[in-house]
Amino acid sequence: MARTVMLAGHSRLPQGMAAQNVYEILTITVEVELKYGVIVDASCTLATQHAQQFINRLLRGYSLQDGIEPILDEIRRSYQGKAQQALLAAAKDMYQQFLLFQERKPETEK
Repeated sequence: MARTVMLAGHSRLPQGMAAQNVYEILTITVEVELKYGVIVDASCTLATQHAQQFINRLLRGYSLQDGIEPILDEIRRSYQGKAQQALLAAAKDMYQQFLLFQERKPETEK
């Protein structure tokens, strides 16, 4: 049985961003440890490696079992760029995928 699951959330990037020239959609992916819902690794499709690493550090360690608000608050507080709203939307979408995954898990794995 897998000990982690990969989840992805998507949102549309605003016009005029460097990443928008490469991707129209911002994607956040997270690897989540199943027992406690903790994000063990994360990535996103922001244009620069520095921004990608920043988001990785920002999201690691959060438990999705605590809800999405702590993550959204951290993004609002720490990421001050044009992509902030897209990051928030992608994080919410990723959290919805987590909730759907939790609903589909067999009772023995809950």
